Parts: sequence; C-alpha cells; structure tokens
Amino acid sequence: MKQIGNLLIILGIVMIGIFAYQYWNHHHAQQQAMIQAEEQLQNATTEAAVWEDKEQQAERIKKYQADDKQAFGTLEIPKLDRTIPIVEGADEESLKSGVGHVAQTRFPGQGNQIVLSGHRDTVFRDFGKMETGDRYIIEMPYGAFEYEIKKEEIVPAGDTSIIGESSEEVLIVSTCYPFDYVGFAPERYVTYAYPVH
Repeated sequence: MKQIGNLLIILGIVMIGIFAYQYWNHHHAQQQAMIQAEEQLQNATTEAAVWEDKEQQAERIKKYQADDKQAFGTLEIPKLDRTIPIVEGADEESLKSGVGHVAQTRFPGQGNQIVLSGHRDTVFRDFGKMETGDRYIIEMPYGAFEYEIKKEEIVPAGDTSIIGESSEEVLIVSTCYPFDYVGFAPERYVTYAYPVH
C-alpha cells in the first residue's frame, strides 16, 4: 500500500513538472513572438514616414503578406486587458507563440475574411467573457484596425465552413469549446467582428 502511495506522489510530481514546463514553454514562445511583432510594427512606422501618398499606402495594404511562422502584428482585446502577438499559420507551433492567422485568409484592410485562432487555455483564457458589442484592435505594420463583435456561434471542431470568401471585411476569431473542457474539445467558439469606421 505504501508503494502505491509513493508511486502516486511521484506521478503527481511528474505531472506538475510537465505542466510547469509546458506553461513556461508557451510563455517564452509568446514573449519571443511579441518581441518580433513589435519589431515589425516599429520598422513599419519608420518606413511609413517615407510613404508619398495614400494611394501608395493602399497598394502596400493590398499586397501585404506575412512569412510562415512570422509574428507580424498584435491583437488587443480591451475587455480582457490583453495584447497578443499574431503569428502566421494555425499549426501547433504557431499557436504556441500567439494567436494564429489562418494562412489562406486575408489581412486587415484587404476587404475580405480574416481568420484568427488560438488556444482557450493560453492566449484566449477568459474568452468566455466575450460577447456581442465587445471589440478587437489589430495593429498591423501598415496601421491599426478596430472590429466589433456582431455574432457568436458554436460549431463542431472539424467544421471548416467558416473559412471562405466574403463580400465584406469580417474578422473571425475562434477557440476551443467548452472553455473548461479537459483534453481535445469537441467544438469551437467563433466570434464574427466587423470594422468600426
């Protein structure tokens, strides 16, 4: 009986160690991504000083692309008092560093669908507090863009129908659901936010 007790204690210590390492790893990756994103934004501010006119800036926005795994901007969520780096790609490595931009979708200011995704237990902690009327602010190398949530829905985890072309600019932000689920969650919580002009 004593051996079982000792084994359970050792197992508990190992589990705590794994959790602590994963937390540190995610935190470190997000810090590095934030540094990279801030550098991108700072460099862009310097470049913007030499832009000749709005037409040139509009062309720059239209052609903007980010490199895979690159942290290129930030997502601010005022309600949660949180600013998160945005990383190109929605694979596990990208999501470890911040909120992932789904590569086949557009960027702010390009007049179409922008899809961001993140983990509920890291970058989107407390995301259950978000509701219609709340706002997101995206800081890009070419400017800041504000969006207001107009709709929320819950979809199955494998549902990719939210990704596609749109007749207007819409920011779609998704995370795993239910928020308190242990393990791989069976659903996704999705918000649809539209530009605030």
